[in-house]
Amino acid sequence: MRVKLISHTENPERTIAAAMRLCYSASDIKNILDGLDDENCDRMIAKALKLGHFSVLEHASYTFAIEDISRACSHQLVRHRMASYSQQSQRYVKMHNFDHSMPLSIQNNKQALDQYNSMIDKISQQYESFLELGIPAEDARYILPNSADTKIVMTANARSLINFFELRLCTRAQWEIRELAEKMLDILKEISPSIFSNAGPTCVSKGYCSEGEMSCGRLDK
Repeated sequence: MRVKLISHTENPERTIAAAMRLCYSASDIKNILDGLDDENCDRMIAKALKLGHFSVLEHASYTFAIEDISRACSHQLVRHRMASYSQQSQRYVKMHNFDHSMPLSIQNNKQALDQYNSMIDKISQQYESFLELGIPAEDARYILPNSADTKIVMTANARSLINFFELRLCTRAQWEIRELAEKMLDILKEISPSIFSNAGPTCVSKGYCSEGEMSCGRLDK
């Protein structure tokens, strides 16, 4: 799995602090950025997070290029609707010798691993056979597995990303999308530390568990 931040709002923390100032100050817009040094930006962002004034976070956006995740993972990712996505097309891109992801539960089970690899080989051979028979790639793709790797570009604002981390960094989230969320958050903490300093599952960011009776018990610990 590879994750790269390819663009983001210029000076995201200063932009958010300016939006926060506009809401609570009589300052003219020509002076809205005056005095917004790093310390003041951090203070205003901390205030916004404490007050739950999350709308100001929507003024900063981030674009990630994501590669070598499974279609099973990307199907979960695109359920986060307050984001924009561009995904590699299996209709136009022929998936010759497609790469694929493998759960550790299969990788660590010799019998399951042999069966898995055998099935991937059969699917790959059948896919190639369909193409040779003149079956269009858009139809041959119907036999490709959820494990087939894909590439996707994702753009989301800071508020949506914080919500994404609340859901997908939970220990009950599926392992692959949790790994993706971890990589994304590591990058964002380097770029925008004050915005994402407390990002994580609700037990970390808000002090409660959103899973109810399905809780992993992390909050109690």
